[in-house]
Amino acid sequence: MAETNKVLIVDDELDICYLLSGMLKQRNFHTGFVNTLTDAKIALKTDKPSLIFLDNHLPDGFGLDFIPFIKQNYPDIKVIMITAHDGAQERKKAYDGGVDLFVAKPLNRKLIYDAIEKLQIIQDQ
Repeated sequence: MAETNKVLIVDDELDICYLLSGMLKQRNFHTGFVNTLTDAKIALKTDKPSLIFLDNHLPDGFGLDFIPFIKQNYPDIKVIMITAHDGAQERKKAYDGGVDLFVAKPLNRKLIYDAIEKLQIIQDQ
């Protein structure tokens, strides 16, 4: 069972991880982050989040290719794709793979909070 207020950030850019983590903590989410898909698989086995922020271009593969793995093995986890490569083809592949929401970088507080609200992620206020 996924922890309701737990968010996993999968991004190879540490500044993005810290930025997202800081924004989410202001909304009382518990955050963790990893920088590779391999580490994401390990994190999912040990501490299931209710939400994953997933970058596309990672050192060991593409987030787009990881979405079906998440959805098949952890169907209750919501996935928000975050990427600077915001093309129609990427969006289509993400949604076809089961992503819940697609957010283009650069990120800002409003984009992140709107995404969370759109997915109706429970949060303590």
